[in-house]
Amino acid sequence: MGGKNTILTKFALAGTKNGIISISHLEEPYGNGSFPVVSIGISLKKNGEEPDWKAHIPYENLDELINALQDAKARFHPDSQK
Repeated sequence: MGGKNTILTKFALAGTKNGIISISHLEEPYGNGSFPVVSIGISLKKNGEEPDWKAHIPYENLDELINALQDAKARFHPDSQK
């Protein structure tokens, strides 16, 4: 299940030795005709092709997700606590 996966970016997962976060565009994630999503993968090993955890976010929910992440960072990240 799942269509074409286009990796957009990868970056180091803080607090791990070899972990990475990968962001990709995934077409037809739930079979023929399903809408594309942004896939967020978390890998504890350097191989981002097979993440240990994945979250599929519909494009329609990206703005809400970004707002929630920014709120979490502003409220709880140590660098934001001034």
